[in-house]
Amino acid sequence: MQAIDSVQINFNQDQLFLLNICLAFLMFGVALDLRFDNFRALARSPKAPLVGLSSQLILLPILTLGLVFFFRPAPSIALGMVLLGACPGGNVSNFAVHLANANAALSVLMTSISTLSAIIITPVYFTYLAPFVPGAEKLGQQVSVNPLDMVSTIVQLILIPLVIGMFLNYRYTHFTNQIKRPVRLLSMAIFIGFVVVAIYNNFDNIINYLHVVFLIVLVHNALALLTGYWWAKGNGLSRQDARAISIETGIQNSALGLILVFNFFGGLGGMAMITAWWGVWHLISAFLLAMWWRERGLLIVE
Repeated sequence: MQAIDSVQINFNQDQLFLLNICLAFLMFGVALDLRFDNFRALARSPKAPLVGLSSQLILLPILTLGLVFFFRPAPSIALGMVLLGACPGGNVSNFAVHLANANAALSVLMTSISTLSAIIITPVYFTYLAPFVPGAEKLGQQVSVNPLDMVSTIVQLILIPLVIGMFLNYRYTHFTNQIKRPVRLLSMAIFIGFVVVAIYNNFDNIINYLHVVFLIVLVHNALALLTGYWWAKGNGLSRQDARAISIETGIQNSALGLILVFNFFGGLGGMAMITAWWGVWHLISAFLLAMWWRERGLLIVE
């Protein structure tokens, strides 16, 4: 069996182009739920959003580097962890927070800000944190990336669809409400379809290497969720705020991470495996945690 650093996940240029379009469409669907009022809330009540964003944008990358040095995984896996830590929050977090009876408004605000800031933060974080990964230099040109090129790609995949979606929501509210659900369902269906095709085309690699990333993702995700919760509680926030910040810290936009892996790193095996499995696992962990919190909340009310 090949070392995971030398494995390449197959995705041809046509598939990659369609995958990029799919993510842009997915972000357009996210934007249909965003309003400019979401951002004004930061000025009115800044403490909870700032605590949450510090958890997501500062503590999570530090935690990620700590786990890299603890586990000492293959360099490509470690770089995938760093890339995940640099990605914005995932839009699924808003649904999970709502399910958990937590602060949904805080969740939407954090998702909005982290997604827009990803235009700068994701390429800058990865560029400056990647050299700290032990053995990364051995991968050479495979992980050499111009931050400005990544900024350009993220602008196309995130900023432009967000601006279009938010403009529609602001200017044509009735029309937006009519298309919101179909757009969300269609974008998710298309993305899941691409994931299924990718799994089919790379089934042998997944079987051979899933065990390598399973424990790392389990620990990384669990500690991210715990970090968000206890950081919020330590700063005197309510239980509903802490739950929202926990889920926002633990759910990253792995779809963006995976697409960046294919766009800039040639589908490098460890990076692709860790981001792909995170994308599966964080859905499971967030749903289970949200349901547990929801049941506890109902018991307390009763």
